[in-house]
Parts: sequence; structure tokens; C-alpha cells
Amino acid sequence: MALIDASKLELSEKVVAINRVSKTVQGGRIIKFSALVVVGDGNGIVGFGLGKSIEVPDAIRKGIEDAKKNLVKISLKGTTIPHEVVGKYGAGAVLMKPAPEGTGVIAGGPVRSVIEMAGIKNIRTKSLRSNNPCNVVRATMAGLVSLRDAEQVAALRGKTVKEIFN
Repeated sequence: MALIDASKLELSEKVVAINRVSKTVQGGRIIKFSALVVVGDGNGIVGFGLGKSIEVPDAIRKGIEDAKKNLVKISLKGTTIPHEVVGKYGAGAVLMKPAPEGTGVIAGGPVRSVIEMAGIKNIRTKSLRSNNPCNVVRATMAGLVSLRDAEQVAALRGKTVKEIFN
């Protein structure tokens, strides 16, 4: 898959989760923060990143930089996805179904962030198993990356789109 140059795109970012982590050492506790951030152009390009730092703004900045390095293009069919898919990562699984115009984004928490940044307007989702934000975001991304539209399937099979549907 070709890398997408983030400098040529108008990206918006959304912080999904901020986690405070403390480590107990001989002199006391060391407190750090991790930030899970999703970036996208609202037109089928989306990515996520994890940033860690002593201060929250630095963690968010690092997360945005990481997300810009991991951008992927996803297949869309108008304002929804081409077909039903289940994305899996670790203990997280996310079921995503295409929805007709006017349905809106039916998704919770971390899944909603990824879907909105990707520019999907009509979709039904259900987060299965894990509710860990990091695993849910990764599962959502895995599902979106695995989407294929009719043109891609036809090219893979060496046929035309018309031959596939007949």
C-alpha cells in the first residue's frame, strides 16, 4: 500500500482517549500520559497514532505526528461503506454495516471518532468484546482497510464490474 503524504492534505484531528500512567520508583511516583489520536481528511483518508509524554499537550502532539505517518485510504460507496465487515484486533472486534442515506453515524466512542474522521456519514456499528479504546480503534481500522469496492474486486479477478454482477 502506498504511503500517503500528510503535508498535501487538510487533516483534522480528534483525541479519542487520554490515559494517565504512573510508575512507582524509589524516589516516589513518576506520572506520564498517553494520548490516542485519530486524524482524517473527511474524504476516505484516516489514520491513528499513540503519543506518550510527561505532559498532556506533548502526548497529543506526538499522537498527531504518529497518526500522520499511518494514514490509509479506505473504500467508500457514496456516504457509506461498500459492504458489511467485522474488524478484529487483539480482543477487540467491531461490526460495521452499510446504512441507507439519512441513517447517520450509529457508533459509540472510539469507533465514532474513526468513522467521522474517515468521512463516512451513514453507517451502523457495534463494538463487540473489548472496550479498550486502543484495541477498538485498531479493530475499526483493520475493518475499514479490508473493505473492497466493486472495481477493486473486478481488477483482482481480471473481469469487468458488469461481468461480476451478472
